[in-house]
Amino acid sequence: MAVAGENVAVYFMIFGARVNPDGSPSGTLARRVEGALAAARDVRPRMFVATGGVGDAGPAEGQVIAGLLAAAGVDGSEILVEDRASDTLQSVLFCDALLRRRDDVECIVPCSSGYHNFRCAVLLRVLGYPVRRGRMPADLPYLGWWKWSRYVFKEMLALPYDATLLWLRIRTMAARRSA
Repeated sequence: MAVAGENVAVYFMIFGARVNPDGSPSGTLARRVEGALAAARDVRPRMFVATGGVGDAGPAEGQVIAGLLAAAGVDGSEILVEDRASDTLQSVLFCDALLRRRDDVECIVPCSSGYHNFRCAVLLRVLGYPVRRGRMPADLPYLGWWKWSRYVFKEMLALPYDATLLWLRIRTMAARRSA
C-alpha cells in the first residue's frame, strides 16, 4: 500500500453480476457501474477495477464493466480488468494480485449491491486494504422483497465462509514463507 502523501489513487472495485446472453449487462450489473461512477465523480486520482469472469452467458463480466465505464467517458488508463473470477472470493484474490503490483493504492471502495458490499469490504480488509464504503443504488425495488431477502440470507452464510477461507489461505502462505 502507498504511504499517505505519495502519488496515490482511490480504487473503485466493481464486482461483477450476470451478463445477458446478448452481452448486455443485467440490471444489477448496470446499477453497480452507475454506483461506482457516482461515487468516483469528484475523486482524482482514481482507478476502476472491473472484476468478473464469464458466467452463464455472454462475455466476461469484467469486460462488460470496462465497456460501460468507457462508454461513460472513463479514460482507459483509469481501468484495470480482472476477467477470470467466478465468485466474490476469487474476485478479491485476483484483484489483490493485480493491486499488489501497484504502489498507488490509497484505499479501495467496493462497488456492488448493497446486500453484497459488506462482504466485499470485509474480505478486502482481511487482505489489509484500507476500505471506504460508497453509497450504491438500491436493488430492492428491482428485485422484489423475496429475491432480495434470499440474497441477503446468502450473504449471511457466505461472509463467514469466505472470510475463513481467506484467513486460512493467508495463514498457510505466511507459514510457507517462514518455513
